[in-house]
Amino acid sequence: MTNNMFRKLGGIYASLVCALTLSPVWVLASEAGMSAPVPPAGDTAWWVWPVVLLVVTFFMGIVAVLGGVGGGVLYVPIISGFFPFHLDFVRGTGLLVALSGALAAGPGLLKMNMASLRLAIPVALIASTMAIVGAMVGLALPTNIVQILLGATILGIVVIMFTAKKSAIPEVKQADPLSSALRICGIYHEASSGQDINWCVHRTPLGLATFIIIGFMAGF
Repeated sequence: MTNNMFRKLGGIYASLVCALTLSPVWVLASEAGMSAPVPPAGDTAWWVWPVVLLVVTFFMGIVAVLGGVGGGVLYVPIISGFFPFHLDFVRGTGLLVALSGALAAGPGLLKMNMASLRLAIPVALIASTMAIVGAMVGLALPTNIVQILLGATILGIVVIMFTAKKSAIPEVKQADPLSSALRICGIYHEASSGQDINWCVHRTPLGLATFIIIGFMAGF
């Protein structure tokens, strides 16, 4: 199975997960007596929004996995902005979307040595720990404040993507002591050039510190 097939399947899997997760929001919320989800205006049947959600997230999941941006980056602002679901439900589902996309695409990337567990585990440990803190802070703040901060974050991501230089293989002449101690290095095959490339890591403390912020924002 090719890498493109892995990515497409990952997008389909992610879209199905998020659609099926949010479909019963109105039913569960109404039975629990919650007033957070806003019912749709007019005489729209209850099943219309879940069907629209399935279609939108189907294509969103494919684009997110192909772009490598993570499903939650697109899912949370779009669904919270255009669908009548409360932000807390959308944020919780967004984390499942990101997880499902990563699990679907991960095996193919690991098989091609384009993902490294030695690199991912320290980063994931820091990010997941801070995500717990971010989730607690996000739930404690008013919804409108969270939405404003989310919008500012998305605009910041857009600016970064438009101003970023063309992607290129960085030249790391020597690994730093921390990455050497953690044995974060490897070899991967570059399909475009047909070469096997040895990679190592520098500025590891700065990178790990950055994921403190990333983890917090992801949970938030």
